[in-house]
Formats: sequence, structure tokens, C-alpha cells
Amino acid sequence: MEIWHIPVVFFAGILAGFINTLAGGGSLLTLPILIFLGLPTAVANGTNRIAIVAQCGFAVAGFKRNGVSNFKLSLLLSIPAIIGAIIGAYIAIDISDLLFKRVLAVIMLLVLGLILWNPRQEGGGNSSSLGRRQLITAMTVFFFIGIYGGFIQVGVGFIIIAALTTITKFNLVVTNSHKVFIAGIYTIFALVVFAFNGKVCWEIGLCLAAGMGLGGWIGSHWAVKKGERWLRMLLTICVVAMVIKLSGLIP
Repeated sequence: MEIWHIPVVFFAGILAGFINTLAGGGSLLTLPILIFLGLPTAVANGTNRIAIVAQCGFAVAGFKRNGVSNFKLSLLLSIPAIIGAIIGAYIAIDISDLLFKRVLAVIMLLVLGLILWNPRQEGGGNSSSLGRRQLITAMTVFFFIGIYGGFIQVGVGFIIIAALTTITKFNLVVTNSHKVFIAGIYTIFALVVFAFNGKVCWEIGLCLAAGMGLGGWIGSHWAVKKGERWLRMLLTICVVAMVIKLSGLIP
């Protein structure tokens, strides 16, 4: 890691943490930046998980401190996601750099659709319990979300929000409390797979984690509605630019 990488990664982490707190999709910025800094795609993918785990850990603690948590349900939904994430991580390790960049470009376009759709508007319930049919449906869906999250992570927050609000009708606060718990748990297992296969740069990852932690703290003090509108416009511009770059349309 070169010296100038440290401030770039740290400040990218601050912005990503800020985005994740207000809207989600911070990996849309961090993962491409890690790749553009010269990390192989699999290493960038694995390194990004360090910051995700750190941020989710702080978020879970914050929700718990404010009385918003249902660890039993979160853990139940985490089990199929963990299995899926391990599968997804092994897929990510074996995929070629070129194919990964093509897949990432397509996924970023799909995530852009989720950003513009804004599934946050759907949830309304305060309850954090599920019926038997809802639980089975949610656990099935989270197995596939785990595969996606283990494979690439980019935009998984939007996907989890969309899934939970559609299946459960939880409000946004409850939905996010489950989201950060589930994402944090399955990402730990995905990180172990990447680390075991030598696909993690710990120095850059810890620097990124520090930035994302600070960004999350700043974001929590920002006006959510005003911030989301601004961030959606910013994310749209960033996603389009990254898709063009990753697809090879520009050198």
C-alpha cells in the first residue's frame, strides 16, 4: 500500500459510511475505488468486507442502545444468509477479473434501479415478529440474498430493505435493525473465506473501516430526508460513471 492510498481510502470510507447511514449503497463507491487503486478484484471484494463488519457492529449496538432489536429473529434470518454467503464468497474468489468487472457493471445498474425505486417507502409496521409462512418465505429469500452478498455485497442493503418491507411490512427503523445484524453476521463468514484464501489486504481494510465508522457517526447527525434526496442524485451519477468504466466503454 502506498502512502497516498491511506487518505484516499479513509475519506472514501467516510463518504461510504455517510451514504450507508442515510441511504445505503456505500460499496458502490468503495469497491470500485479499491479496484482502481490497483487491488485485484477478489482482493478488493474481500478487503471491503472488513469495513462492512465494523460498520454493522456499531450500527447493531446503536439500535440495541435505542431499544430497537430482535436478535432472535435477526439470527434466524441470518442462518440461511450465512450459508448463501459462504457459497457466494467462493464464487467470487474463483471468478476472473474481467468477468467480475462485467458482472459488477450489470449489478450496479440493477442496484441503481433499486435506488431510484426507493423501497424505503413501503414499510409501515412497528412489529418485529413474523408468522410461520412469512418466516419460511423470508428465510428462503435470505439464502439467495446471502449468495449475492457473499459474492459482491454492492447494494445488498437496498435488496434487504426491499425484501423485508415486501415480506414483513416492517417500518424502516425495524427493517434497518435487522438489516445491519444480518449483513454483519453473514459478512463475517464471507470475510473468513476471503481471508483463508489470501484475498484480503488488512492494512487498507482497517483504514477503510476507520473511515466508514466516522462517516456513519456523521451521517447519523444529518437530516435524513434532505440527505437521501441529495445522495440518490450523487449515487446515480457515480453508478453511471462506474458502469461506463467497468464495461470498458472508456479506457
